[in-house]
Amino acid sequence: MERKHVDKYKKIGQAIKETRKAKGLSQADLAKKIGMSKSYISKIEAPNTDKPFSLEILFDISEALDVPITSFFRYIDKI
Repeated sequence: MERKHVDKYKKIGQAIKETRKAKGLSQADLAKKIGMSKSYISKIEAPNTDKPFSLEILFDISEALDVPITSFFRYIDKI
């Protein structure tokens, strides 16, 4: 992953974490809904993450949390 995008992944991960918690779901709950491991969700949400994830995963998370995918970009000023 290019270093210039690391901050964007971190901000998206933060938004995912906040949304998941607001929905009352654990990382394990979300992981089960999208067919991934809890450790994968943990890596996505970690504040020091450098774990890139695909747009397909982001769509899956959006559907599982029942929110528009654009809500995950709320902390990113410029894409």
